[in-house]
Amino acid sequence: MINLFQYDFVTRGLEAGLIVGFIAPLIGIFLVLRRYSLIADTLAHVSLAGIALGLLLGINPILSALIFTIFSSLGIERLRTTKRTYGESALALFLSGSLALATVLLSLAKGFNTNLLNYLFGSIVTVTQNDVYVIASLAVIVAATIYALYKELVYISFDEEAARVSGLPTRVINTVLIVLTAVTVSLSIPVVGVLLIAALIVIPVVAALQLKKSFAKTIFYAEIISLFSVVSGIIVSFYFDLSTGGTIVLIVLGIFMLLSFSNRNK
Repeated sequence: MINLFQYDFVTRGLEAGLIVGFIAPLIGIFLVLRRYSLIADTLAHVSLAGIALGLLLGINPILSALIFTIFSSLGIERLRTTKRTYGESALALFLSGSLALATVLLSLAKGFNTNLLNYLFGSIVTVTQNDVYVIASLAVIVAATIYALYKELVYISFDEEAARVSGLPTRVINTVLIVLTAVTVSLSIPVVGVLLIAALIVIPVVAALQLKKSFAKTIFYAEIISLFSVVSGIIVSFYFDLSTGGTIVLIVLGIFMLLSFSNRNK
């Protein structure tokens, strides 16, 4: 059997995958508990417009996706907090609008190509050492921010109204959370791909919730599920020549189904 670690691109892919697999549930736990799961999916589709813009202008698509997604996340939060539209309507506006913009930009950039498919579905082959450094740097920022605001995020996740009455700056914290989500979505693109990012953020958390443990233990089990899915997904996709992102998501989905079935039989 071929030793996969003899290839530099596999090592880089595993490094990036482990970082993404660690960060995704940290954001996902707060999105799931607040029923904001669709935000991750919306921002993933928004990032596609950023990637299309990068391909059109000839700049790093991950960088353009990061900038585009962060600004869009701020727009979504502003629409939600000003109550000009309902929360779900704001998501629908950005999701459909970004897909339309991406379609137009891609048509200007001569349509679909191999590079675009890698961004859509993820490919460890395309992960460069520079990408690993960027992903690691962004991950440190996300993790440090979550650590600093951990108590506030937990409080708001369970009772936002009480948190607001107690004097917490809920609007600021909500804005920080959605920006962190945008960053997480962007750094996940090389490994999982635009179309599957939301699954890696949400499903490990939903699977861990089936165990009905405390908040801290739920995060711990979500991390284990996410990291196992990423590593095993990369290994399986390498040996069987499969899509990296799709394999990772199928594994984490299988874990969710197994835990859900086991939970029903208790």
